[in-house]
Amino acid sequence: MIVTLTLNPAVDISLTVDRLTPEHRLRCSQPCRDAGGGGINVSRAIQRLNGQSMALFTSGGTTGLTLQNLMETAGIPFQIIGIAEPIRESFSITETIAGQQFRLCTPGPTLSPGEAAACLASLETLSTPIDYLVVSGSLPLGLPTDFYAQIARIANTRQFRLILDTAGEPLRAALDEGVFMIKPNLGELAELAGVEKLETEHIGEIALELIHQNKCEVVVVSLGARGAMLVTADGQDYVQAPPVKQISTAYTGDSLVGGMVHALSKGQSYADMIRLGVACGTAATMTSTELFNAADVDPLVEWLNHQRQLQPA
Repeated sequence: MIVTLTLNPAVDISLTVDRLTPEHRLRCSQPCRDAGGGGINVSRAIQRLNGQSMALFTSGGTTGLTLQNLMETAGIPFQIIGIAEPIRESFSITETIAGQQFRLCTPGPTLSPGEAAACLASLETLSTPIDYLVVSGSLPLGLPTDFYAQIARIANTRQFRLILDTAGEPLRAALDEGVFMIKPNLGELAELAGVEKLETEHIGEIALELIHQNKCEVVVVSLGARGAMLVTADGQDYVQAPPVKQISTAYTGDSLVGGMVHALSKGQSYADMIRLGVACGTAATMTSTELFNAADVDPLVEWLNHQRQLQPA
């Protein structure tokens, strides 16, 4: 069983316009609304792979009701943590002439101490046996920096395998408690290492140090258009992203995580896990405002497996 947790969800609104021009009234397309936020996007990705998860998220205000309606329409099982303030909206505006995309993210609600406690209680009282808990996205206003560390303590007590996709001090604090997997990008890993810049050849060294310190078991470093690198105590595996025409970088990280946790839930190896994740992340770049098209994933996995066979033993 997979549970995703999104503490700062959003209603994602995407639209297109010929060109963004200051001080002009611009005619745009009919807006498209989707359920959004890191963990919710992971649940949506898992569903596109014919898997299942339960999405746990905060919800308040009319935007919260919209989010719940979107989840019901999508057919994704969910459970809400009620909050007083409305959840946020985020906006994606694509210029059709220039092919540029602008993404605007509002800060979202401020959670009260009581609402913060309710978020933790929702995890402590989950009755369904949980194999993987995916926590993804930013902390909402009002929560302390160590909030993900508090979640890590609950996960360790209840023997959930925690997959954490966040950055900065919240990530560092959670690692002090120990998690199963993290997915930093190169800049986020450099921040963990306390350096301004990290070269690709040093990824394994830094990631292994985290593993040997029992901060995590698996590190997957997202390298953008170059793919991703998997590091465990048993070795490293760099997976080059398939060459495709990239339209957008939206949802690539969440698609990567969704593919990986789906593979793990099916008992697949780490080698297969990272390749399905990279295939999903790459497929997401082939669309403008969606996670990915499921039909694009299998051919990309086949390409990655073929490349693996060509690698020297």
